[in-house]
Amino acid sequence: MVEDEPAIAELIAVNLRHNGFAPTVVFDGAAAQREVDAVLPDVILLDWMLPGESGATLARQWRKQERTKTVPILMLTARSDESDKVQGLDAGADDYITKPFSTQELLARIRAVLRRRAPEIVKDSVQVGDLSLDAGTYRITFRGAELKVGPTEFKLLHYLMKHAERVHTRGTLLDKIWGDHVFIEERTVDVHVKRLRESLGEAAGMVETVRGAGYRLTAVNSTGRPAQGTDTATA
Repeated sequence: MVEDEPAIAELIAVNLRHNGFAPTVVFDGAAAQREVDAVLPDVILLDWMLPGESGATLARQWRKQERTKTVPILMLTARSDESDKVQGLDAGADDYITKPFSTQELLARIRAVLRRRAPEIVKDSVQVGDLSLDAGTYRITFRGAELKVGPTEFKLLHYLMKHAERVHTRGTLLDKIWGDHVFIEERTVDVHVKRLRESLGEAAGMVETVRGAGYRLTAVNSTGRPAQGTDTATA
């Protein structure tokens, strides 16, 4: 939340915390940019009138950056003229809320933009060699026997199977599995790959370590040739 009036910022922050959010409050554009650079937020509440750069200028900047261009931005402002609203939306805001506003309205608008941003969960099935994964039923089987894996290992395996035979760096896997919101060591990937292999049992060898590059999921058929994964949608 970027709001230069401490009393308003604190009131909004308290209500956000009571409703399950973890707000970070800053009072100017420079501080906002530092926070966004450190940890990408799920949503940005942005006051228009700020010391230094205006909220509209910040919104334009964030919309031009690859890392921040999809983060929902709600413009909070006392400027209620239609031309101001148009300018705010054109700057890249997803919604425009004029002061004063009720807490319930703000929460409803935050939930709305988060719903629009959330990707559709793909409940598909994928098979690589004798290994099958059904995301809809959360089941993994190898040669007909069901395997049990943890939730993170399930997501990791799902991604590797959907991109079988490709080499994925630890950094890529961090972005795809953990997302840009979480900053953790790349070696964390190694820990979860180890757990995944332990859970896969006889299929553990399908998860290959490519020295100096990363990891690859592969399959070998009876002729010794790699078998590509297939991807089929389920209703």
